[in-house]
Amino acid sequence: MTGCVFCRVVRGEARGSVVYSDGDVTAFRDINPQAPVHILIVPNEHIPSLSEVEERHVPLLGKMLAKAREIAASEGVRGYRLVVNCGPEAGQSVDHLHIHLLGGRRLRWPPG
Repeated sequence: MTGCVFCRVVRGEARGSVVYSDGDVTAFRDINPQAPVHILIVPNEHIPSLSEVEERHVPLLGKMLAKAREIAASEGVRGYRLVVNCGPEAGQSVDHLHIHLLGGRRLRWPPG
């Protein structure tokens, strides 16, 4: 999608502190971090939200989760939280599926 900021980061057209990228997935640091480590993991394909995921996307979601684990390890984070917001009422502010990887401090519960 042309106007999507995450698509623009994936294509290298917008600034982003990319920590990982391949043909399927890109990960970059959040510009408004909520923890010492706050990385967004996005599919390179534009998928608006988790509610738009289809059966064909299941392997991609699995890869995103596996990459989250690898990125957490490379960042030296032992305990971390993965968050997927779905829709504006849940706090999704960019209409592109993404996983928040949060860590680097003790995370409290409940999160909301």
